[in-house]
Amino acid sequence: MATTRRKLPGTLLPREGNLSDRIYAEVRQRLQLAPLGPEDRLIDLEVAEAYGTSRMPARDALLRLANEGYLVGTTRGFVVPTLTPDDVREIFEVRRLLEPQAIASVARTIDAAAIEELSQALLRARKAASDQDGDEMMQANMAFRRAWLSRVGNQRLAATIARFVDHVQTVRLHTLSDAEARKVVMDGLEFLYAALLNRDEAQARARMTDFIVAAEHAFFSIRRTEIEEADSAAPPAVSTPREFAE
Repeated sequence: MATTRRKLPGTLLPREGNLSDRIYAEVRQRLQLAPLGPEDRLIDLEVAEAYGTSRMPARDALLRLANEGYLVGTTRGFVVPTLTPDDVREIFEVRRLLEPQAIASVARTIDAAAIEELSQALLRARKAASDQDGDEMMQANMAFRRAWLSRVGNQRLAATIARFVDHVQTVRLHTLSDAEARKVVMDGLEFLYAALLNRDEAQARARMTDFIVAAEHAFFSIRRTEIEEADSAAPPAVSTPREFAE
């Protein structure tokens, strides 16, 4: 199948500030909301044209995204990486090591503004769950994560967590169209919200660990089901009669 180019909507960026940083942030956000398909690619010249800039800031932004694992450079543009099951397991392992301690640190000092952001994101997630809306559930989950992750004092830790979460999200694609995955997310958000509301560090740490473990289990359960369904739909292999094979 021929590789296709992903066209970005035109967005003229203000000239003040670092154009490469702005393009990086914009493209990263678009990858979060609508990950590239396996046949899509980004071309630096086309990205530059879409944002009304020269080629160099666009290429610098794409190279930075590649260095952080969001994209892979090829001779025909930038594509999303193909993550193996082992890659995904390693990403979940990193998240289990980092996120529980990070959210526990937030629980110690969380303020009213953060609680309000979390509350709004949770209400949004509840409605999405009621409507069985996987896309909206993903948006609500992202809003909830941004609310607490932005309060992590160690900005390098927060940036690392955000990057690894994004990598898993890229390969998830339509995972939240599955009822089991939506329930895992909804339960996780409810428990985390309660822990943060109570400013309970130990509970926040434990709930985050449980959330990540459940998310990993749901991810592989759904993918296993998809693979089995694809295999069952495939035409049976035609065996060659022995007398014709010899």
